[in-house]
Parts: sequence; C-alpha cells; structure tokens
Amino acid sequence: MTSYDVVVVGARAAGAATARLLATAGLSVLLVDRSRYGADTLSTHALMRGGVLQLHRWGLLDEVVAVGTPPIRQVTFRYDGQVVPVTIKPSHGVDALYAPRRTVLDPILADAARVAGADVRYGVVVTDVERSRDGVVTGVIGRSGDRGFRVGARIVVGADGLRSTIAEAVGARAERMGVSTGATTYGYWPDLDIAGYQWNFRPDAASGVIPTNDGLTCVFASATAPRIGRGGAAPLLRIVAETDPDLADLLGAVPAPPMRTFTGQRSYLRRAWGPGWALVGDAGYFKDPLSAHGLTDALRDAELLARAIVGTLRDGRDGQEMLAGYQATRDALSDPLFEAVDTIAGHRWADRDIGGLLMRINAAMADEVEMLAGLADLAFVTSP
Repeated sequence: MTSYDVVVVGARAAGAATARLLATAGLSVLLVDRSRYGADTLSTHALMRGGVLQLHRWGLLDEVVAVGTPPIRQVTFRYDGQVVPVTIKPSHGVDALYAPRRTVLDPILADAARVAGADVRYGVVVTDVERSRDGVVTGVIGRSGDRGFRVGARIVVGADGLRSTIAEAVGARAERMGVSTGATTYGYWPDLDIAGYQWNFRPDAASGVIPTNDGLTCVFASATAPRIGRGGAAPLLRIVAETDPDLADLLGAVPAPPMRTFTGQRSYLRRAWGPGWALVGDAGYFKDPLSAHGLTDALRDAELLARAIVGTLRDGRDGQEMLAGYQATRDALSDPLFEAVDTIAGHRWADRDIGGLLMRINAAMADEVEMLAGLADLAFVTSP
C-alpha cells in the first residue's frame, strides 16, 4: 500500500494551504478532492487582513493580484443610522484587502502545493478511514473513478468541509455549538460602480457588497431563514432596500444574475485532533458566512495545523502536545469571534447593539493579525 506522511482530504483553501505548507517543510503529502480542479463552491470569498497577510507571507499574493483581483482599500459600514467609512491602512506588508473567486484562489493554492512537492489528485472520493488495532487512524479508503482507493498515512487531515467525511469517521464531536442560524442569498452583478467592501446591518436584514474578479461584484443578503426562503433576487432586493436603498435602486435597474443560497447552519467548534487525525477549515470550525471571515480562518488554521504536524513528524516533538496546542490556539483566537458572529447572524440584537458587536469582532481580528505577523517561516522551524 502506498503511504505518505500526511494525507489531506479536501483540496479547497484550507486543505490546499495545509498541503502546501507541509510539503514545503519536507513532508510527503497526498492532497485529494472529490471535485474537479477549479470548481466553484458556496463562499463569500472575502479575505480579511489576516488572510491577505498569510498569502503575502507565503509568496502567493502576487498571483492573486496578477489574475485581476481588485484591491479593496476602503470598507463602509452602515448601521444604526450611521455610515462609517474605514480606510485600509498599510500594516505588516498588507496595503489592501482582496476577495478572489474560489475558482481563482483554490487553484492557486493547489498549484502551490503541487510545486512544493505534494501529490495532488482530483476525483478521489474518500469514504472512510483505516485504523490500527489500537484505534489509531492509519490511512483512508474510497474510490477514484471506478477503482478502489487505499492509502496509508501517519496523519490524516480532514479538510472536507461542513459535511466532513473524516470528522464523521473519527467521531469528532462538537465542543461548542452556536444557537443561531441565518440564511444568505447572493449573486454576482457586472459593472457595479462601487468601491470597496460594504457591510449593511439592520435587525433581520443585513447585506453586503464584495468586488471580485472579472468586473463582478458579489452582492449578498442575510436574514433569518423565513425571510430568505428559497433565496433568489426577490428576497435579496427586499432586504437590500431596507439596508441601503441606493444600492437596491442600482441592482433593480438591471436583470438579476443567477443566485445561490445558503439556507443556514449552526456554528460549531469541533474537536480538532485525535490519534492519527486532525481537522482544519469548515471540517473543524464553522461560523455563519455573514462574518465574511471563514476564508481567513481557513488560511490561519492551515498554518497552525501545519506547524503542529511538522513539529510532530519532522522535528520529533510530542504529537499530543503539538496537536493539542493547535486546537488551543485555534479556539483562543476563534472564541471572541464565535460569540459575536453567532449573535449577529441570529439577528438577536437591536440597532443600538450592533456597533459594540462589530467592535468586538474588529478587536479579535486585530489580535489574530498580530499573532500571524509574528510567525516565523515554517520551513525553518526546527526543534530546540
């Protein structure tokens, strides 16, 4: 049986970034995904400063810029009768935010993993993990096309999203659950003359604008599930009209594009590791997309996990200590965001409350950026 140091299941942002970092550090890595290279997926795809900082540190930001991803240098908030513009100030080598389509970002990360030495395969459906007699995960099984698939690994990483096969197979329980669910519907409008990100908040009516590739702008509306219903242009335009009437007029003047809808999922923090396995991205941690922070979380946690695995497999440190440290850091950075986003997504607030909730999120993101900026190049991390 073919065997690797690490098998990463899921080649989206979290999985591909993890595989790239592990391969760069000299480990043998297999990265597999059931989908096809460059396929789209549900995503707000907005990067906050922490995510842009990671791409900059990894030498991949220039590729994101080169494919025409527009720089975001201003964020405008509308809430409680106020319009609050915020200019993106240069810091830690980052002078703009970006929101690359997942058809752009995911292939860049997967290509970087391949260049670093990872074996990257698409069309591989993993159905279960294999275990030793004492219960340690030792590999994965599934199928590739019409053939069976079986590969060994010292560690299996589940980066396979909300409905993670790996999380289910290893029995990774949710150690924290949110109490709210929100629903989101969105589409891509061409040629909207709107600068920067825009986030608009009213109780049970939130919306946003995210400029992205190919002259398109993602416009979304978020509310409780009954208001969104099956999604589409009609509920989006109603909700946008409540939060930003000028934007609603602009959208209503042209035919609506095809729409996509996320019907809601309670936030969770799952146990992130166990004997022979670990989770990253939405497989381990999910919060409502209204936060627009999920992609930044994915890149952050990819590095935190990669450092723990490299410390274990390459540098000979204690695996339980390293992986427990990964989860502890992930949870410490995530907890402040988790609670605030859960409250906002459930629309369990009045106009007078939203400013304070947004300030809590901003403070948590600032702490996250400082932590990420202090990380050394993973390729040179060695045991003391």
